[in-house]
Amino acid sequence: MGQGHSAEEGSRNVSTEQLSHELASRFARKCFTPLEITHFKDVFRSLADDQDGIHYWKEETLCRFLAIPDALGPGPVVYQMATYLGAFPFPSLAPSILTIEAMLKVVVIMTERYGKVLKRGRADRNKLLFRSLAVFDRRMSSVYEKPSKEVLDTLNEQQGGEGETAVGSPRTHIPGFSVDDAVNDGEEDEDDDELALAALDSLDAIEVFKHDQRADTKIHHAQIPIDNFRRLLMLLLVVAPLDAQESLGKRAQSLTAARIERLRTVADSILWSFTPEQNTGIFYHPFNTIIAASLPYIFDGLNPLFEHFLFSKDIDLSKRRDSASTGASHSLHPTKPPEISSEPLIPREGEILDLDVLSQLSFFLKGSNLFRRLRPLYLGGDAGFSIGSLEQKVLNWRAPSILLVAGTRLSPSPQSSSERAFAEKLPPKRFQDGASGNGTDSRVVFGAYLDAPWKQTYKEAIGGSDTLLFQLHPIHEVFRASTLSRDYATFSKSGVGFGSPPARAKPVSGLSSHTMLGPVSLMLDESLEFGVFTHDSTGGGSFYPSQTRKTDWQDRFEIESLEVWGCGGDEEAAKQRAAWAFEEREAEARRTLKMGKDRDADRALLEMAGLIGGNGRDSGGSMG
Repeated sequence: MGQGHSAEEGSRNVSTEQLSHELASRFARKCFTPLEITHFKDVFRSLADDQDGIHYWKEETLCRFLAIPDALGPGPVVYQMATYLGAFPFPSLAPSILTIEAMLKVVVIMTERYGKVLKRGRADRNKLLFRSLAVFDRRMSSVYEKPSKEVLDTLNEQQGGEGETAVGSPRTHIPGFSVDDAVNDGEEDEDDDELALAALDSLDAIEVFKHDQRADTKIHHAQIPIDNFRRLLMLLLVVAPLDAQESLGKRAQSLTAARIERLRTVADSILWSFTPEQNTGIFYHPFNTIIAASLPYIFDGLNPLFEHFLFSKDIDLSKRRDSASTGASHSLHPTKPPEISSEPLIPREGEILDLDVLSQLSFFLKGSNLFRRLRPLYLGGDAGFSIGSLEQKVLNWRAPSILLVAGTRLSPSPQSSSERAFAEKLPPKRFQDGASGNGTDSRVVFGAYLDAPWKQTYKEAIGGSDTLLFQLHPIHEVFRASTLSRDYATFSKSGVGFGSPPARAKPVSGLSSHTMLGPVSLMLDESLEFGVFTHDSTGGGSFYPSQTRKTDWQDRFEIESLEVWGCGGDEEAAKQRAAWAFEEREAEARRTLKMGKDRDADRALLEMAGLIGGNGRDSGGSMG
């Protein structure tokens, strides 16, 4: 028992610097292959600055290596994130100098490779990323391009002749700069970072972490500056479709002034979902809520971006392959970097869907189901705005699809006979218009992800629990399917609907003749001329209401663009073409049917086969 108590006291007396060093060692051993560590060391050492024997990366080096576009201005933000993550799991040591151990931890966290060491930390990465973006003082401090000499001297003293680290370079962590000194507000810490706890739990040093956390400013007092997050959002939109080992520089070549303006528009729609009009920055609670509900994959693009650290162009893989085959102690099994597909991300751009909106969709729909996987099924500008045209294009697509609709809000008073007719079909408007966000016009963009094939609905709706309803502009938000009602999608001659029950075939005595609208729903009329999106904050329908906007609102709009994109590849397209060909052959067969001499017997035979209707009514095709 005395020995156990002594061991516990020993673990508590271990310094945070020693624990940080041990965590980096475990990451190096368990989260990377020998070849990846070799590449990582080569990349770091080839570009590192050297001051008083300390090898480190400065902001310019990191941004140049990752090919971060200067035109978007996110470099200082990415560097701030890296200097915080480099101090993991001790926030009081941030910002850290980006030495090799610090960069190793940055890469592990950004690429989500920590699972082999931190068994229960995956769900808390977003919290750590928030910390890396947030600031705790009123000056909204920025980052430091180059550490001062006194900081480097401090690192040298801490290093104290301990020699090389597990990844072959001086130690990583240093005390934070004075502007980042923690403020102890005297409250109990209710804010333990689960990812950091998992890290310390793996080292049996939870008490050291909790002591460090008590000196850290509480996360709920921190906020992300609006402009910093906008710059990061624009970068995340560009890197979203990035393939492994694909250079960001190639995508940056398309950043014209017009493209940057479109990126800013999309970024602002996302930014306004965090209600920045009420705050000077983004606080943790809305960040955590909205990321989980509407932006679950927003940081996925960082994974391939930071995978670049694991492939050095200066290492000759063929020589390593030769040495391994002639008796090296262990084979590194070198492989060539994956080939970058030359296929465009989408076959063509639509009036609504372009590369930036595609990236926006990938923030809540898996990119692997979007990039190079979408097919234009229906484009209203090409096919015409009618239910018949839409039906012809979308039926027989045997995979999920995405509907996008854009338009302009209608004025409170109908301005034309068609607007008046549309208004008369709807229940009286009880809710105000939706928020305008940062938009200066009345443009709105809504959409839906349908997880089932399209078909005509009469008594029952279509779609499953993976169906989504969403708004893309002027505010980004996703409304997920509920199980209280399963009226996810309807499609008939009465129009297209999501979240509302199927339209009644005939008016029912005693019931309102108005179109029934679900609490959270999107409805497009039978002429595809007008639409309405309804949000009742009390919910109770097929889709959950907003988790952040607790108000009731309704947008009635004139449709300007309508598109349906199929989620699938060549196989799904081939099946649709085969179904179309079959229907064409059946229609041709009906057109060429000829009656024999016994017309009554022939007609009875055709009725039994279902090719014509009963009671002498022809169900289709021409009769000879």
